Amino acid sequence: MIRWIIKLLLNGAALLWISSWFQSIQVANFKVAILAALVLGIVNTMIRPILTLFTLPLQILTLGLFWFVINAITFALTAYFINGFEVGPWPDNLGIVIVAAALMSLFGWLIDLVVGRPKER
Repeated sequence: MIRWIIKLLLNGAALLWISSWFQSIQVANFKVAILAALVLGIVNTMIRPILTLFTLPLQILTLGLFWFVINAITFALTAYFINGFEVGPWPDNLGIVIVAAALMSLFGWLIDLVVGRPKER
């Protein structure tokens, strides 16, 4: 449980840090960033598999590059649900949202790698 809380706090900090890099992505404060990280995790768990299933032909056609668009959709969907987390005008900032979502995925992977599960003996 404590590892999950640490991961959530670090993901919130990563989201807040990413928002400082891009002018169109705005996070009001750390509390909003933690809530957005929680909702992003829920969206990635529940909605991303459905999106991946429906877009499987596009995934195959683009050799997996459509995964970046799915990341951007889940990122923007999270911003839609959370007040204080904005990604700017959606179609206009698609490239920025794709990069920010990819960075969030990278930071999430790094956080999971560092905090991760305890090693078995």
